[in-house]
Amino acid sequence: MTIFISGHNFSVELERLCRLFFPDEPIRTVTDADSQKDFRAAVVLRQDGCGGTVDTCLHLDTTDLHHSRAVSEEELKDTEKLNLALADGLFNLLCELTGYRPPWGMLTGVRPAKLLRMLLETMPEEEAHRLFTEGFHCAEDKYRLCRDTIDVEQSILERSRTDSFSLYISIPFCPTRCSYCSFVSQSVEKAARLLPEYVEYLVKEIEFTARQARELGLRLETVYMGGGTPTTLSAEQLSTVLGAVNEHFDMSCVSEFTVEAGRPDTVTPEKLAAIKQQGVRRISINPQTLNDSVLEEIGRRHTAAQVYEAMDMARAAGFDDINMDLIAGLPKDDTASFAATLDGVLSMKPENITVHTLSMKKASTMVTVQSRSSDARGSTAGEMLSICSERLPQSGYHPYYLYRQTRMVGNLENVGWALPGYDGLYNVYIMDETHTILAVGAGGVTKLRQPGVNNIDRVYNFKFPYEYISRFDQILERKGAVNRFYEEFC
Repeated sequence: MTIFISGHNFSVELERLCRLFFPDEPIRTVTDADSQKDFRAAVVLRQDGCGGTVDTCLHLDTTDLHHSRAVSEEELKDTEKLNLALADGLFNLLCELTGYRPPWGMLTGVRPAKLLRMLLETMPEEEAHRLFTEGFHCAEDKYRLCRDTIDVEQSILERSRTDSFSLYISIPFCPTRCSYCSFVSQSVEKAARLLPEYVEYLVKEIEFTARQARELGLRLETVYMGGGTPTTLSAEQLSTVLGAVNEHFDMSCVSEFTVEAGRPDTVTPEKLAAIKQQGVRRISINPQTLNDSVLEEIGRRHTAAQVYEAMDMARAAGFDDINMDLIAGLPKDDTASFAATLDGVLSMKPENITVHTLSMKKASTMVTVQSRSSDARGSTAGEMLSICSERLPQSGYHPYYLYRQTRMVGNLENVGWALPGYDGLYNVYIMDETHTILAVGAGGVTKLRQPGVNNIDRVYNFKFPYEYISRFDQILERKGAVNRFYEEFC
């Protein structure tokens, strides 16, 4: 799909908007109408004196649609308002053309709750509500979801200080690769030989990072070990890595220590004991679904029965803060099957339930052709989330964080639900970009939060374990940026 633009440079924003409706088409913008006669959309800004006009056209087969609106001088001078004015006409024409109205309206960003919070800080709630639902065209239930989430998040965000940070530990290994996964993770079947050396270098980076934090006077709030599947490591390796964290970091202010034990087929009593012994209080056991045929379809080499067994082992090991992940919109799943999965998960009484919507990432091996205007699974995924929105509050859970991804089925969202007192602190901090995240391990991204503003500086580790090991010295050199950042801004 080609979009012709003139009089402005909002190409990226308009491309993202069109991708909501045509997710499988390559989309580009052009500025030379004479050499590109095949454009299907045009957004032209014409300025005249103290104001202007936005003309928007859509051409598809025999359908021609047009929209025109005046632009005030105030909108021309305000980048955000001008962006909204340009997008509004295109959005309405795309809705008319496809018969599809995205539940999140024109919003394409990852953090809608953060956006709403910023609006509420600068305007009365009635005005923020009107802008969210009428200006951005978000559905009323999505506004309410954001509003409820913000109410819970606030007390968590207030815990963070200007010298706070969280630690992320990356274990990019899994038993097998799920078909929907786009993370840089290595199947243990192929990369088991790298594990001992990876653990050795990871411990070195943990020690290096702890020394940086100590020298900079930073205060550690939460620790999160994710992946991949951290419980791909042996009990001894888990003890080594987690023991290094306890040895080298000041843990006196840590209020949450999480390890993802995501794949039930990697959970053993020995590993759980090793994790518990190192002071970890929160774990994740992630079935995604309790339908065995769906598990097989997505490449998860475990059964629903193993999920129940893993939960029993975790409770027996003394864990009383457990998260479980579900995915709405998986292939071969339907509303009745998803509802049965939710029933099964609720019967296990986890303290957290995170409900994801399937995201069709290009890097995944899952091949599905979908159209936002006719995709039945997009509609089904919406029904699945509606079931969660009804059943989870009835069972005592509240939404405490939410975020969105590109290419999500039905253009929906991911929501973390928790029982009172069990909100996942790290999840809120990472999604809100509340404070600095120091990351260790392959694929880890350190995010340096500049106090008082929303600017984030990033320091990237090499993605693949073999690169991480072979170029480890370069990683430590890169992390010198952490010291330079705090010297400049703090």
